[in-house]
Amino acid sequence: MKKLSLTFLVFLAVMACKTNPFTGKSTLNFYDNSQMFPMAFSQYDQFLEENKVVKGTSEAQMITRVGQRIASAAERWLDANGYPGYLKDYQWEYNLVEDETVNAWCMPGGKIVFYTGILPIAQNETGIAVVMGHEVAHALADHGAQRMSASTIQQIGAVAGNVAIKDDQTRGLFNQAYGVGSQIGVMLPFSRNHETEADKIGLQIMAIAGYNPDEAAKLWQRMKAESGGQAPPEFLSTHPSNDTRINNLTQWAPAAKQEARKFGVTSFK
Repeated sequence: MKKLSLTFLVFLAVMACKTNPFTGKSTLNFYDNSQMFPMAFSQYDQFLEENKVVKGTSEAQMITRVGQRIASAAERWLDANGYPGYLKDYQWEYNLVEDETVNAWCMPGGKIVFYTGILPIAQNETGIAVVMGHEVAHALADHGAQRMSASTIQQIGAVAGNVAIKDDQTRGLFNQAYGVGSQIGVMLPFSRNHETEADKIGLQIMAIAGYNPDEAAKLWQRMKAESGGQAPPEFLSTHPSNDTRINNLTQWAPAAKQEARKFGVTSFK
């Protein structure tokens, strides 16, 4: 049984390889768009029904305007780099929801929500573009499907261990060690890598959309100030630390501007 489970895990890993067009790297993903998108769209619609969506205000219009510019920039980049039609199944939608939470998110297939609580920290359209670029990047890179794939393998590993270990005490120790080890050693770094990847991709496409990538580090400085320094150690978090993100975004901004120039963008909002 143990050998069979290991063989199955290897099979999944081999069959699940999909190339991230922005990094050129193979990713762990055995859920295709036809599986992910309908489920995400349904959940998104349900969320909107259960929450207060802000319509018709200047802020709501700005969210849509920025989202459309970011999505268009992503499509331009994909078309220019040999991925025409990559976004054909995406159904972009941008909604502002009344909620004090300082957050925004994007579901697979391009369904995006901004909470009103993040608007004071974003401050302006360019700040919104920083957040929007990051969230759109999650959708472009199939991070949702990758997280589900990794979680599935984590669960299979747990089941395999419980089947293979016959002694109750040893099984209990295994479950404790496996739970902590797989979370801290695998799942949390996996999540932080996605956040870093989304930061880098988002910076690039916001620049192609005409927004100044130098503003990204400034936004995260404001996010750091808002948090008051209250955050878990980076190795226990799903996200990189504020300082890590600020340093990364500062270093990446010149390259993002250079990439934007390839598309004729020489000045930034």
